[in-house]
Amino acid sequence: MTTMLNIWDTWKKGFGAWEKATTQFVEKTLSNPSVIGPAGALLTTVMKTKAATDQAMTRWWSMCGLPNRRDQELTLHKLNQMESRLFDLEEQLHARKAP
Repeated sequence: MTTMLNIWDTWKKGFGAWEKATTQFVEKTLSNPSVIGPAGALLTTVMKTKAATDQAMTRWWSMCGLPNRRDQELTLHKLNQMESRLFDLEEQLHARKAP
């Protein structure tokens, strides 16, 4: 049992040292302007690509006659509105029936 605790303590100490060294490296690297600029440009490109892909998929689903995510959300919203109105009407009906 003590051996297992020693192994665990040794592993925790090693992980702590690795985490400290890695944190220092990453902080220095990410604060470097020559890294931030290209990383920002890459992120912008990735997000534009994702937006274009999402638009293309939406058009493709629509061409197939299938509802896209927006259509599904609008339909669900309408269903929720109808359900709410139905509950209101049921309450009014019960109120009229009650003596």
